[in-house]
Amino acid sequence: MSTVVVYVHGLWLTGIEGGLLRKRLAKALRAETRAFSYASVTSGMTANAQALGRYLSELRADTLHLVGHSLGGLVILKLFESVEGAGLPPGRIVLLGSPLNGSRAAQNLARLPFGKTLLGRGIHEEFLSQSESRERRWNGQRELGVIAGSLSLGLGRLVGVGTGSDGTILVDETRLSGMSQHLVLKVSHTGLPFSPAVARQTGAFLSSGSFIR
Repeated sequence: MSTVVVYVHGLWLTGIEGGLLRKRLAKALRAETRAFSYASVTSGMTANAQALGRYLSELRADTLHLVGHSLGGLVILKLFESVEGAGLPPGRIVLLGSPLNGSRAAQNLARLPFGKTLLGRGIHEEFLSQSESRERRWNGQRELGVIAGSLSLGLGRLVGVGTGSDGTILVDETRLSGMSQHLVLKVSHTGLPFSPAVARQTGAFLSSGSFIR
């Protein structure tokens, strides 16, 4: 039985930053790991989700787990909100610091000169467009665990995001109706893919469907 874990990076990143997390998960789960790279600024959310779906459909795996950091978590959710996610091998999902319930940082940054350009098309579709302002709910296709950071260090503090956050995303913004479990760790937004505790908890959820309490 083959297991593959695919890491999906966040805004302005490439997936390289997930290398240490992938190495730890490969060892813990005895799995092959991959990183999916996408155009986080210039492409829209739907196009990126479709690209992820094509990428995953070409993988040979009996079990297929997904890990999304920040915006990468929204790309994963977008995929499973469409029919493309239905035919993939079974597995679980863990999202790390993903803004599942809006983003104050994005809203505030968008008000600054060139803010919308920096954030890109995907963020605009999800948080800045009136047509996309809706409450998201997980459809339950897979067990979904969410890890939020509570170490308030990061660029988000420059645009009005402070305590009760990982420095970029508020803890409350990581909650999603229908998710299986939610866990808060004392880690910054940037530090999530590098944290040993995050890797340990991600591996636990992917293997058993439950975080270590």
